[in-house]
Amino acid sequence: MITVVGTGTGAPVPADVLAGAALVVGGRRHLDAVRLPEGAERIVLGPLAPALETVAEYVGKELPVVVLASGDPGFFGIVRALAERFGAGRLDVRPGVSSVATAFARVGLPWDDAVVVSAHGRDLRTAVNVCRAHPKAAVLTGPGAGPAELGAALGGDRRVLVVASALGDPERERVERVTPAEAAARDWGGAVSVVLCLDETRALGGLRTVAGVPAQPDRWALDESEFAHRDSMITKFEVRALALARLGPRLGDLVWDVGAGSGSVAVECARLGAAVVAVEKAPDGVERIHANARAHGVDVRVVHGSAPDVLGELDDPDAVFIGGGGRELPAVVGACARRARRTVVVAMAALDRVPAARAALTSAGFTCDGVLLQSSRLAPLPGDVTRLAATNPVFLLWGVRTPASSEGVAQ
Repeated sequence: MITVVGTGTGAPVPADVLAGAALVVGGRRHLDAVRLPEGAERIVLGPLAPALETVAEYVGKELPVVVLASGDPGFFGIVRALAERFGAGRLDVRPGVSSVATAFARVGLPWDDAVVVSAHGRDLRTAVNVCRAHPKAAVLTGPGAGPAELGAALGGDRRVLVVASALGDPERERVERVTPAEAAARDWGGAVSVVLCLDETRALGGLRTVAGVPAQPDRWALDESEFAHRDSMITKFEVRALALARLGPRLGDLVWDVGAGSGSVAVECARLGAAVVAVEKAPDGVERIHANARAHGVDVRVVHGSAPDVLGELDDPDAVFIGGGGRELPAVVGACARRARRTVVVAMAALDRVPAARAALTSAGFTCDGVLLQSSRLAPLPGDVTRLAATNPVFLLWGVRTPASSEGVAQ
């Protein structure tokens, strides 16, 4: 039997759990905090594979093993690796309070509506994009992915970081509120347990039925009337529906909406969970995007400027929607294609621009497809009858990055 004990947030390890253990495995600080049974072997966790091999030797001899872990070991913890290797039936899990629950308790906030993301041994960009898109996130940190790196990546985003260090240690525990810039400027050492990223204006949230990841919207491709726009200069909902299907925005993604206009695509991507940057050159367009984002309760970062000039300051996107560009369209498509990790979608009213946009995508290693969208909507006529009113045709072109071409994209 392998007994897995959650500790590290102030809960002592019961003496009876350790009694009779032939092997005790854990982090150095966990092992130093307990009295090992006489004759028990001690393994300090570093690389997981060698430790699992030793555990397998003891399990094979039917000798009792105790594994010490932080907080709740079934929550982004070692229980997964142990269950995959030895089977859940061999585990006796004694959970402690997770660092996430403890950190939220320290600041007096509920966390059933928080998104929890691990950056421990993983790419930090997913955690950064979750923090950008969601008003309440908890980030499990690790070497090279701590408060400083998170703060530097979030930059000017309107967030407060709560850095919780050495949780449960009466002498060393610290819980500090800092701005992303303040977090980026400090050396936090190795005692950080978790970082909370909060939009404090929305930190309480509302009543939830499902914990964690926010519920998906019940509809998308919203009617144009649900967005402020100028002179019908907005991506029509039929076009938006297919564009969203090809973009595939989701939690953890970063999407660019280039030539955003009203920001309808940006807002829809944000409603589906992605972090979004809208690029718009018209000052009144910038204001409309901000207003539409507020009206739909989502975060959209708006960059005022012309593409491709302003794109260099942005993080690499997973997906890009291009709804404007004029004569600069081939250059804009090329600049986006060189940076996009997954897909680029381009909407064009002028058919003459399709070949150049397609060439820009294929030269960047994308496979391309497209469709001319023509739709007619029901429209009332006098006498209680209905006609079909045609909308302007739009050519939608999309490129999907092939595995071989992804090698040149910053990871």
